Amino acid sequence: MVFKTEYAFELPKGYVDENGNLHKRGVMRLATAADEIAPLRDHRVQSNPSYLTIILLARVITKLGDLKAIDTMVIENLFTADLAFLQGFYQEINKADSPRVQTVCPKCGHEHEAPIDFLAGNEAV
Repeated sequence: MVFKTEYAFELPKGYVDENGNLHKRGVMRLATAADEIAPLRDHRVQSNPSYLTIILLARVITKLGDLKAIDTMVIENLFTADLAFLQGFYQEINKADSPRVQTVCPKCGHEHEAPIDFLAGNEAV
């Protein structure tokens, strides 16, 4: 199995650049810890926490149509449907799957996979 770090997408509406060109197809890479932490120091995020999404998407979108660079101005000028799509796409490709273990039911003997919940039974400190 090959580990995939970049994912292609197509925007529902598309980004219209200053020349009127439409850009719909792009690539998003997996986020790193730095992608999620670094924007928290940005003054725009400190004054408006919602801006985190804008900076985060500008960091992880590596290609959008024929654009030479993707920056916060590009993300700010997306249609709301495209912004919502990209937020969902980001969540989808970056979600962490719960580890699973093969187990046997002690009552019926049925074998099945079960997720491991590391926090089950832990009390808040």
